[in-house]
Amino acid sequence: MAQDDDEKTMDQLNDEADIAADYLEGLLDIVDYEGDIELGVRNNRPMVQIVADDDSDIKHLIGRHGEVVDALQQLTRLAVQQKTGERSHLIVDVDGFLKRKRQHLRDVALDAVDEVRETGEPVNLKPMNSFERKVIHDVVREEGLKSRSHGEEPHRYVTVYMKAGNDE
Repeated sequence: MAQDDDEKTMDQLNDEADIAADYLEGLLDIVDYEGDIELGVRNNRPMVQIVADDDSDIKHLIGRHGEVVDALQQLTRLAVQQKTGERSHLIVDVDGFLKRKRQHLRDVALDAVDEVRETGEPVNLKPMNSFERKVIHDVVREEGLKSRSHGEEPHRYVTVYMKAGNDE
């Protein structure tokens, strides 16, 4: 029987994080950056964070709007898949970038929720990647409103709207 990602054991998730940490340590050595690597599992996904020892070169691993950390995550997922033979939903963070990004997206979602409540009209947000859209959808649902993604990558965006009397 094929194994769903949801069915991965804690040992498998920790193994993925270990493989990712080894891979990222190798990359840090190549570019000669100093940083610590913290491992964990969050929401049933392995998570690896590169933490700056000081205000060093680690910031370069974030990039403008997170492009570099996104690329690092993709490369690290490929390295994990190469070793395990299975697709990984590993999260790579650099110096708390994702936490700050998640908070910013929460604020964007709450602003949209407020606007929808005030006007009763749907609000379209700017195009976002799948991680960003998921954060928006989660916040909107917590607030009791509805949201839906529209469009094609890379121009997919979220619309926030009131729940209808009869759900679609």
